[in-house]
Amino acid sequence: MTATAELSGSCLCGKVHYTATGEPERFYHCHCSRCRKVTGTGHASNLFVRGTLRWDRGEELIKRYQLPEAERFSNSFCSECGSRLPFFIEAMGMVFIPAGSLDQDPNFMPQARIFQDSRASWSCDTTDIACFDRYPS
Repeated sequence: MTATAELSGSCLCGKVHYTATGEPERFYHCHCSRCRKVTGTGHASNLFVRGTLRWDRGEELIKRYQLPEAERFSNSFCSECGSRLPFFIEAMGMVFIPAGSLDQDPNFMPQARIFQDSRASWSCDTTDIACFDRYPS
């Protein structure tokens, strides 16, 4: 994707801040049912960075839910506001970052939509739809 990057982000209430440093390897829009459930949306935008994760503040507020029957799915979040947060995947040496938690543009675009066969019929797809900067009038 790109050379070493330093990506920082936070939760909605601002009590948790993090910095991930490393090489971005994957950036996907995931349409699987688990990602839809955990985000409450049609897909999750997930970034994987081979590197390190540092909690700049608020680490004590982080909770993590590991879905018992899932080998590769868990959810890390702020216990105050519920915002999704990154976590380190030990077995892969990668940081999983919910892209919406970033405080700046990561300067690279998603590579693919995954689990497209699980996409909800109402979810975004590759067709053109109207876009608005604010609420439509």
